[in-house]
Amino acid sequence: MLLRELGLIRVAAVSPELRVADVAFNLAAIEAATMQAADQGAQLIVFPELALTGYSCGDLFYQQSLLEQVRSGLKTLTTLSEQTGMILIVGAPVRQSGRLFNAAVVMSHGRICGVVPKTYLPNTQEFYEERWFSSAQDLVDDQLTWIDEAPPFGTDLLFDVDGMPDCLFGIEICEDAWVASPPSGAMAAAGATLLINLSASPETLGKCSYRRALVESQSARCLAAYIYASAGPGESSTDLVFSGHSLIAEYGQVLDETQRFQFTTQTAMADIDIQRLVHERLRNNSYAASQAEQEFLLVPVEVTKRQADTLLRPIARTPFVPEDLAERQSRCEEIFSIQTTGLMKRLLHTGSQKAVLGISGGLDSTLALLVTVKAFDRLDWSRDDILAVTMPGFGTTDRTRGNAEALARELGVSLRTISIDAAVQQHFADIGQDPGRHDITYENSQARERTQILMDLANQVGGLVVGTGDLSELALGWATYNGDHMSMYGVNASIPKTLVRYLIEWCADAEFSGKTSTVLHDVCATPVSPELLPPDESGNISQKTEDHVGPYELHDFFLFQMVRNQFAPRKILDLACRAFANDYAQADILKWLQLFYRRFFAQQFKRSCLPDGPKVGSVSLSPRGDWRMPSDASAALWLAELEQLATARARKGS
Repeated sequence: MLLRELGLIRVAAVSPELRVADVAFNLAAIEAATMQAADQGAQLIVFPELALTGYSCGDLFYQQSLLEQVRSGLKTLTTLSEQTGMILIVGAPVRQSGRLFNAAVVMSHGRICGVVPKTYLPNTQEFYEERWFSSAQDLVDDQLTWIDEAPPFGTDLLFDVDGMPDCLFGIEICEDAWVASPPSGAMAAAGATLLINLSASPETLGKCSYRRALVESQSARCLAAYIYASAGPGESSTDLVFSGHSLIAEYGQVLDETQRFQFTTQTAMADIDIQRLVHERLRNNSYAASQAEQEFLLVPVEVTKRQADTLLRPIARTPFVPEDLAERQSRCEEIFSIQTTGLMKRLLHTGSQKAVLGISGGLDSTLALLVTVKAFDRLDWSRDDILAVTMPGFGTTDRTRGNAEALARELGVSLRTISIDAAVQQHFADIGQDPGRHDITYENSQARERTQILMDLANQVGGLVVGTGDLSELALGWATYNGDHMSMYGVNASIPKTLVRYLIEWCADAEFSGKTSTVLHDVCATPVSPELLPPDESGNISQKTEDHVGPYELHDFFLFQMVRNQFAPRKILDLACRAFANDYAQADILKWLQLFYRRFFAQQFKRSCLPDGPKVGSVSLSPRGDWRMPSDASAALWLAELEQLATARARKGS
């Protein structure tokens, strides 16, 4: 598959080896870096501010010989752009209409496509660029006059990459990004998805972190990618040291950056997801309402197609769960606080000082119980007023029941054990259900009986029923309508299954201790099951959810890519096959993705009437929040696309 078919473009930011005022040496370094990047599949490459000469030439910028060498070097690089099929963006001093400009030269397929001069020239402390250069604000001619093609020259240029819808890039130079209203903001408002900065940023104490934060924040604020190429330590060290800190960020996340203080050429390279950026802008009304501060001229540029054999961007197997331990722990603490605060507010508002919830010894009900306990502790209410109800039925195992009861005892909450066997058997007799027929009626009758018990107990004690269902179950509709689907406040409604386990583990290590912690770790090790079918001959869980609906790690991956990124099925399948290549066959991933779409569409009616619950992350299926979808929407379009992919893969395999 081609990169562009995935909505990606491969970009590189280079801090090349450099000698001050040695154009021939610098040109050779730029050529070598370009060829190496081309071998790695790069399509667009950015070099630093004044890369052909070096930023620190001083009064040598006036030298005729230097400027003539720059022109010659640009011609060479123009030819190189045709040989490699890449877009080259190089910083150089450019003479125009009797003035000298610090400019970015854009080359593609054998021609100079446009030149962008620097607007804001620093002239304080160690900077005195106004000594040599004119600002773009002083520009007279809007075309480069010393070559026959007369390409556009100005700050009003946006470059439109041929064959890649919505892939537009705009350019600013170093100081332009550090002002209160950087040009890149207007470029993004005008449609630029790639923002490019050619820089020569000297290194001083603490500036590295500030620079990274600047690039991250500008890419996030503009819902764009930001490519920042900075000059390296080959620059003059008379008064300053340059580190060669180049970065590539996308929507607030740094995808790659160079190693600082290296005299050899350093390259950062990443695949930018243009589709993702476009979707973020479509769903963001504030961005859509923003107006460009100026009109821009669209300049077409060409780029060679590249294969997406491997992707140079992270594909998180668990997009809801950070891989970094410290970040994950911090995230868990934040989520737990959001859950407990939401429940506290609901209890205070309703005047209920009692809570009722069903506990099964499984993951979801355990997390809900921990949230409830923490909420009562923060309100300085007695844990005795938390009524935890375990309701053993036909499929309950000794392990889960034992964990539920032990957890209630260790936490000091009130515990009631109410068997549902007799009530459900009576219900079967009333409706004429054969108890030996283990169908959907057999299962759902148990879930609804449990919910009725909880609701009635809440009425008895004047309490509030705390829901336990999680985000993944809501996505798949893996909940009994008007059974465990219903509660008075669902504290887990925005927590995906892959995250629930980590939250409980964090609670076991950070919030609780002793026997409670031991029980929590055993809960985490228990297979996910509704326990609605009888145990096996050894008394172990026989009904494992993932045997029926598929692995939750896959479904959470699908959910994130579909709802958060709005990706098409073919892209989700491709990303999943890459992320899980070592664990699942492509045919299995396709099978579970098809099931995901079928269930996601068919089960929307359950999500259309969800109880309240706190949103904790970037994905929520609340009908009052992130997700509004007709309950009778058809999945045909999405399933047809997957069927086409299945057919194509089968033909390829044969």
